[in-house]
Amino acid sequence: MLRAALVILTVVVVLFALLWAFQRSLIYLPDSRPVPAARDVTLTTADGLELKAWHWPGGEVTVLVAGGNAGNRSYRLPLAEALAARGFSVLLMDYRGYGGNPGTPTEEGLLMDARAARAFVKGRVVYFGESLGAAVVTALALTHPPEALVLRSPFTSLADAGQHNYPFLPVRLLLRDRFPLAQQVREVRAPVTVVYGTHDTIVPPELSLEVARAAGARVVAVDGAGHNDRVLLDGPQVIEAVTDAR
Repeated sequence: MLRAALVILTVVVVLFALLWAFQRSLIYLPDSRPVPAARDVTLTTADGLELKAWHWPGGEVTVLVAGGNAGNRSYRLPLAEALAARGFSVLLMDYRGYGGNPGTPTEEGLLMDARAARAFVKGRVVYFGESLGAAVVTALALTHPPEALVLRSPFTSLADAGQHNYPFLPVRLLLRDRFPLAQQVREVRAPVTVVYGTHDTIVPPELSLEVARAAGARVVAVDGAGHNDRVLLDGPQVIEAVTDAR
């Protein structure tokens, strides 16, 4: 009986150790392949990384786009093109470790990347953050306020989103990166719009609505949309939300 208990305890300890060691590979899912060149610019971070990004110049207002935890900036190309067609300049950034960029993603690192993107932009700017990117641009807005903040499928915190997706794990105990979006958005000094899909199973609608309440935000509900549906990438309600925020 004692031996069986020790075996079970050992397995549990090893499992938690593996989750602690490899948790960031579950959070950040970059496509590290280089993306096709299209108005490439380079963003230099405070810790010396040179990150590739795409820039569409020409508009009076720039939309700084921070993507979610998966893919790279090529996945957001339809969004950037739709915004550019509305007369915006667009800066489509990639985080460290994404899109062929150097470095390893962490909460602190992604914020440094966003600061480098903000330093590149001159004049009026709207922040657009998708899912994880919503947390990144909210943190950025605390020190570099935008003209407006548009949050697509935001979660209240990474711990809350993680607990929803991994209910069998003690996520709050294990998590190193926190992204306390709902706590931080209360301090943002800019108009906030929250866009969410009513059928989102990755970031439940109630989390996005809690963010909206914390921010006193305008809410745009995309009926029937799931987290990764095309309509939440560059659908008309998303584009109108950014246009109206200008």
